[in-house]
Amino acid sequence: MNNHEKLNYVEFPAANLTATKAFFSQVFNWQFTDYGPDYTAFSGQELNGGFYQSPLKSSTEEGGALLVFYSSDIHATQRKVTLYGGKVIKPIFEFPGGCRFHFTEPSGNEFAVWAEKH
Repeated sequence: MNNHEKLNYVEFPAANLTATKAFFSQVFNWQFTDYGPDYTAFSGQELNGGFYQSPLKSSTEEGGALLVFYSSDIHATQRKVTLYGGKVIKPIFEFPGGCRFHFTEPSGNEFAVWAEKH
């Protein structure tokens, strides 16, 4: 596989690394590797990345990029997001070919989940 000039890593701020790690572990089954007290990395998610200690957050309202998860059962994924401390900020809405919702994780970063029409 040729990875030359392909995206392969993304980083996000996290005000609460512990809560952010717990959220992604419980909802999306992510595994983390800590590199000191202020950085944690995840891998094996199609796009690897990490979270660094910071009071900042990424949101589309502030011009941040939006990373979007795919789900084969969007309602079950939305239930897990809220069960484990995420906040739905845009309920499920339809668009041509599918539907999605937006949420923030415990540190306030915005993500979305999409599915084919439900």
